[in-house]
Amino acid sequence: MPEILEGHTTILDMAREHDVLEGEIQQWIDTFIAFGTPALKVNPKSVEAVYQKELKRHREKIGELVLQIEVLKKAEAILSEEESSFYD
Repeated sequence: MPEILEGHTTILDMAREHDVLEGEIQQWIDTFIAFGTPALKVNPKSVEAVYQKELKRHREKIGELVLQIEVLKKAEAILSEEESSFYD
């Protein structure tokens, strides 16, 4: 499809070559433009801000999970002690 966007071929020629309808190719192009245009407008600083926000969220989640693991380890140790004293 880059050939169409670069002007090396037409939608009709591409449709014939790949045995698809012209309308399908036009729809692909329209979708590409619709989703690609906003990406080109993104400010690198805003991308960095989003990245930092996601990174912070992931680090917080990791902290929560580490805390849960520690709690589970302590609970397991307590239960093991209780079981061993129960059988003694």
